[in-house]
Amino acid sequence: MLELDALRKKRARFVIGLMSGSSCDGIDAVLVRIKGTGPELVIKLVAYESFPYEKALRTRLLDEHMSMRQVCLLNFELGERFAAAAKSLVDLADEHQVLVDFVASHGQTIAHIPPRSSDKFGTMQIGEPAIIAERTGLPVVSDFRQRDMAAGGQGAPLVPYADWLLFHKLEREVGCLNIGGLANFTVVTPEFKDILAFDVGPANMAIDGAVRLLTRGAQQMDKDGAAAHKGLIIDEFLEYLLGHKFFSKTPPKSTGREEFGAEVYLRDALASRKEHAYEDLVATVTSSVAANIVSAYNRFIKPTHDCQQIIVGGGGAKNKTLMALLRKGLPDVPIFTSDQYGIPDSAREAVAVAILGNECICGTPANVPQATGASHAVILGKITP
Repeated sequence: MLELDALRKKRARFVIGLMSGSSCDGIDAVLVRIKGTGPELVIKLVAYESFPYEKALRTRLLDEHMSMRQVCLLNFELGERFAAAAKSLVDLADEHQVLVDFVASHGQTIAHIPPRSSDKFGTMQIGEPAIIAERTGLPVVSDFRQRDMAAGGQGAPLVPYADWLLFHKLEREVGCLNIGGLANFTVVTPEFKDILAFDVGPANMAIDGAVRLLTRGAQQMDKDGAAAHKGLIIDEFLEYLLGHKFFSKTPPKSTGREEFGAEVYLRDALASRKEHAYEDLVATVTSSVAANIVSAYNRFIKPTHDCQQIIVGGGGAKNKTLMALLRKGLPDVPIFTSDQYGIPDSAREAVAVAILGNECICGTPANVPQATGASHAVILGKITP
């Protein structure tokens, strides 16, 4: 407790944020300087690194039929990976002549089942925080989703609190779109109580999954959207992809690999369309991602909010074909990327994790109840000393 009390009293804290998203492609790690807490929080990105997973590990993480033994072993194996990433950022902190105060780690989500009509729900992230603490000698904040779900929320999306802190100073309504494995929207409003946020649906999870299935694992992603750019849209396949019942559900809502993993969402649909060209199938899946995002904006955001711009982060911001489709679908809203605001596209979620870790240390609630459906604001995270 004395250690945590000292951290809370520090004028500025240096925090490592670690994030591995639903695409399971690697760990994004940031070193940030944070002053304050709540609306007065000020953050500066000091350093950013990415640590890709090799193909074999990614394949194991994407296995939708893991045994309990496999989950147990992967938890510790990933703990070592996250610890190595943290230690690399500690070395960067040394180069900047600063000392890291603690690590915030989201871990790797292997199951996220939000509460809906059933009373059965839960979430699990692996990447053992005790290993990170042991290897780095630093306190670790982890498991950010569980407390929101305990309070009746969906446990997602997690980024709206950080989006608001980062961008509400623009003093206008701004749409923050994260395109990772899943796509999620945050409408940053001048007042915190007016935030709107929700999961849109599959993004890179669908595109990467299609590429992986169609090439039998030889390729893992459509880099820059190159294959999609060459392809033609298959209308009946696009209609099928857009027909999932999740897309019409009103917020608050969240989803995960249980609904949109490649095995569940795409395998049979792709197998029944073998006569179509690879580029056409990838183009159609990519088009469905863009169409879902555009539809979600027009259906759930535009009627009640006037976004002056949209700021896109996540790996999907690098998909040129997807970004072109979004600009075509939303011609009246200027679309920028996080890069243009000084936060690398792939670092935005790791920055959000660092912010959530800071709020946990400071005892500040960091969920957004109107976005997750939680009954009240709660402090997110567990601390491993």
